[in-house]
Amino acid sequence: MLSEKFLISLIILTLVICLSVSTLVTILYYKNQIREYGATAFALARTTADTIDGDRIQGYLDTLEKDDYYDEVQAVLERNKREFNLLYHYVFARVGDEVIYLWDAETGDSFGYKEEDVTASDFQEGHKVLSGEAPQELYVNYSPQYGLCGTAWVPLYDSAGRRVAVVGVDYSMPRIHRMILMFAVVVTAGVVTVTALGGFLYYRSIKKNIIRPIELLNHASGEMVNNIEKDVAFNVDIHTGDELEALADSFGKMDRGLRKYIRELARVTAEKERIGAELNVATQIQADMLPRIFPAFPNRRDIEIHASMIPAKEVGGDFYDFFLVDDDHLALVMADVSGKGVPAALFMVIAKTLIKNRLMAGDSPAQALSNVNEQLCEGNEAKLFVTVWAAVIELSTGRGVAANAGHEHPALRRAGGVYELVIYRHSPIVAAIEGMRFREHEFQLNPGDSLFVYTDGVAEATNAQNELFGAERTLAALNRDPDAEPKTILTNVMDGIDAFVADAEQFDDITMLCFRYNGPEK
Repeated sequence: MLSEKFLISLIILTLVICLSVSTLVTILYYKNQIREYGATAFALARTTADTIDGDRIQGYLDTLEKDDYYDEVQAVLERNKREFNLLYHYVFARVGDEVIYLWDAETGDSFGYKEEDVTASDFQEGHKVLSGEAPQELYVNYSPQYGLCGTAWVPLYDSAGRRVAVVGVDYSMPRIHRMILMFAVVVTAGVVTVTALGGFLYYRSIKKNIIRPIELLNHASGEMVNNIEKDVAFNVDIHTGDELEALADSFGKMDRGLRKYIRELARVTAEKERIGAELNVATQIQADMLPRIFPAFPNRRDIEIHASMIPAKEVGGDFYDFFLVDDDHLALVMADVSGKGVPAALFMVIAKTLIKNRLMAGDSPAQALSNVNEQLCEGNEAKLFVTVWAAVIELSTGRGVAANAGHEHPALRRAGGVYELVIYRHSPIVAAIEGMRFREHEFQLNPGDSLFVYTDGVAEATNAQNELFGAERTLAALNRDPDAEPKTILTNVMDGIDAFVADAEQFDDITMLCFRYNGPEK
């Protein structure tokens, strides 16, 4: 394909060069020939004018009679016509508005021939010679009477220096044109031959040193692509000593590098698939660690609980927990580990286990967080920490005790009312500083009251305009149907987040828990 395109382009270029060179040479030759014929014609006309006695002109015009001298001049004009292959050779004078021919080498019978209306004459330019406007170049003109001629006119003077007649020399332009055409044909043939030969040799050289190596590279690269998964090395034998040889070497290096990369990519892909499978197992393990069976306590009518956790990655750092410390005390936990992914998930497992163990051991929320803080600070080289909201509720009375270690403010709904944030001063985060003591506060739940706790992934959900979902939109979603059961409450909040975020990427884990207190069982 490349060879054919180059050959066609070379042929077109050759034709253009031949046409341009031939045209230019022909034009230059034509101008040169016109100059040479003009110089010869003017020289011959001047010689003839110098030969003729100008003082006799008026006598011939008056008598229109020939003599021996007239015949001598006529013989000179005829000889010049033969020797120089002239079309016409003549002498004329002007009398008023008439032209009278005195000598004409074409035929001696033109003596005394009159041509009227000088301004309309085919020799109008020649008549200007008598007025002193002698042309300096061969004048090319055409007339039906005389044909296409190239004419030179010079004045004939008498002894007083007056212009008494004009000597004219005419060349046949068709004959000159035929000669120039023959020259153009010969030149064109020579240019075509030389250019074609040079083009052919150039094509052979280009085909050997450029096109053929490119074709070899193209074929070898195709074989490289087709055998990329096979153990077939790239091989092309190019020895041009230039950039094409360097390109072939580069192709070989690229082939070796690409095969190495593919092998490495296959290894990494297999490793990623293995890690992905392990992450799937880790995700399942993490999900299994969280209470996911609802209703959570189907045999109890005094409480209703529903919770959910949507990780931003395969595994997350958020967690929730709820469990009965004994028949009359329910523990609720909502926490958020700093960071994302596997490190946060591992820290989450430890924190969740420790918090549950301390609460099950009878610690109050503040005591549990203090003990867990000491344990997590030991060897915490990763500098991870966790925000925690933990509460223990006495189900027979509705009295509760909560501790908030840097976590989001919970939302409380009294029976028949709407959800509102419960804002109070937080304690520091867990696992940041050893020896910390955590505050706790008491609250009272009445029958029909609901409690909503969550992580910052809810309030900090971000849309494409980089706007946060925020506390106000969270409360608006909660109060869309404030009297709904806990599962519906979580669905309403998640629907609000999805509508707000739209197609924006989730950057943080979204974890929520809703608890409704129905009062002590009868």
